Amino acid sequence: MQLAVGSTNPVKVDAVAGALERYEPTVTPVAVDSGVAEQPRSVEATIHGAETRARRALEATASRPDRADEATFGVGLEGGVTRLDATPGLYLIMWAAVTDGDRIGRGAGPSLRLPDRVAARVEAGEELGPVMDDFLGAEDVAENEGAAGALTDGLTDRTRALREAVACAFGPFVTSHYE
Repeated sequence: MQLAVGSTNPVKVDAVAGALERYEPTVTPVAVDSGVAEQPRSVEATIHGAETRARRALEATASRPDRADEATFGVGLEGGVTRLDATPGLYLIMWAAVTDGDRIGRGAGPSLRLPDRVAARVEAGEELGPVMDDFLGAEDVAENEGAAGALTDGLTDRTRALREAVACAFGPFVTSHYE
């Protein structure tokens, strides 16, 4: 299984490889623009970013002259924040999209309420990654445990959360239940 991931972030690449480990994937990271703000602020924008990353990653491998590493699937992952009608607070959300060029599958990872001090800064226009670095007194939280790991004391982490989104997005491509 040849996969193009619309990101060079090692956490996202590892999440894709881990979700599809049983298929022994070859995963190619591809730097692409998500087509959305650096910090998506709605479910719709987060899904759109994941879909755009998936399509652009697949297209990037198809346009290479030798086509030696042409992908079978493009995978896009996007994290965003949103308020949910049913519960108070600002939530971190994660979405994945998968495409084979014709069909597209989508899946969500867990949602996690952000602490009010973090949420206030994000809602004021800051990006979650740098806010979490500052909040935790750390560097590159987004490329390690992520907010998910830090805010759950390691009960989950960013890789595991994104991995679940990828697994859910791949459902239509690995089972016949969607036909």
